[in-house]
Amino acid sequence: MEQKTLIEVRDLTVGFPSEKDGIHTVVDHINFDINEGEIVGIVGESGSGKSMTALSIMGLLNKDAVIMDGQVRLRGTDILNMDRDDRRKIQGDDMSMVFQEPMTSLNPVMRIGDQVGEVLKLHTKFSDDEIDARVAEALTSVGLKKPEELMRSYPHQLSGGMRQRVMIAMAIINQPDLIICDEPTTALDVTVQAQILALLKKIHREKGCSILFISHDLNVIKEICQRVIVMYHGTIVEQGSVEKVMYSPEHAYTKKLVASIPEQLSENVSKDPLIHVKDLNIYYRTAGKIFTSRKDRMVYVKDLSFDIYKGEIFGLVGESGCGKTTVAKALTGLNTDIEGVMDLGGTRPQMVFQDPFSSLNPAMKIGKILEEPLKLAGIKDKAERRRQVNEVLLDIGLDESFAGRYARELSGGQRQRIAIGLALMRGEKFIIAD
Repeated sequence: MEQKTLIEVRDLTVGFPSEKDGIHTVVDHINFDINEGEIVGIVGESGSGKSMTALSIMGLLNKDAVIMDGQVRLRGTDILNMDRDDRRKIQGDDMSMVFQEPMTSLNPVMRIGDQVGEVLKLHTKFSDDEIDARVAEALTSVGLKKPEELMRSYPHQLSGGMRQRVMIAMAIINQPDLIICDEPTTALDVTVQAQILALLKKIHREKGCSILFISHDLNVIKEICQRVIVMYHGTIVEQGSVEKVMYSPEHAYTKKLVASIPEQLSENVSKDPLIHVKDLNIYYRTAGKIFTSRKDRMVYVKDLSFDIYKGEIFGLVGESGCGKTTVAKALTGLNTDIEGVMDLGGTRPQMVFQDPFSSLNPAMKIGKILEEPLKLAGIKDKAERRRQVNEVLLDIGLDESFAGRYARELSGGQRQRIAIGLALMRGEKFIIAD
């Protein structure tokens, strides 16, 4: 039986204004289709245009972005030229999106229940009780426990993995024809990642919806997708069935992508501990109470002990909400309500956060952001600061032009590289990668 086409992308070209080039093209005349009931993957390195393609389809491009050419047709109708009201009817009803940075995407002053139910309020005539029931059902379906309690919570009270599952619940609650998933499992531990992938496959199987799945993880693409599109420098270099592209790649970049595996790290570990943690308890204030004594706080991490040695890469693993990020915040001094021994060996820990967009100043250009640690270190020579910034940009796989851009002009992967570069700027001996 011949499949019907749901989405047609034709000659889509997207760019950003640039002081040097006039328009910096990030998506360059790409063409592909998504059929009804099909799961299509887009894979490629950071900055290849994956997320810009997804945002173009959804109509959620940054105001600085310019669609220079092309069409995106939903069942034959070009949606790029629709007026704002007609486009809104499509968003959340015919298509929805799961973003890779849930903390940025969720409204920090709205309760979870209101945010998940907002799509139903806009696109249905359900009563408040019906909406609450469907919200609780959606939250449960993505593996979140105690949905009624969760609905009263705010995003900052959830772990990164829990926030991502809330985003997925928002995307599926109105049963759209197309779900766009932009790196939906990046912030999740492997157990929850497997649950989310199984959930998406279940939704696809039972509801017959189409899914556009964007990921840098080839194993994830191979597990969930039927067809895959490979992007490189804003263009599509190869597309076809997952089996064909993964096992018989034709383009040189695809071959490199498929063949790439992490290099084995050399042994360079000292016998001397750099970090010593003993019987560490980490507390948070009890929600809704004014902190007046130790009775008004709850222990979140209890009796934790470990050593990290010089030159060692030390892993801290566990489910979402188990306390991993809480430990990281204590080590960096972002949570000082602790008891026990925490000897940092004279280091000043630098942290790479799991949500880079929230941790980068949106009003500052990348070069200025990277200069800040150098200013704090007392380097007054502007030329020297610029030299060190350019050096770090090259180290993290970006060129000097990125110094003149804002965080909103970068892909998620590029923003994460900047966050890593920021942590490396002062040459500290202890980096925490959350």
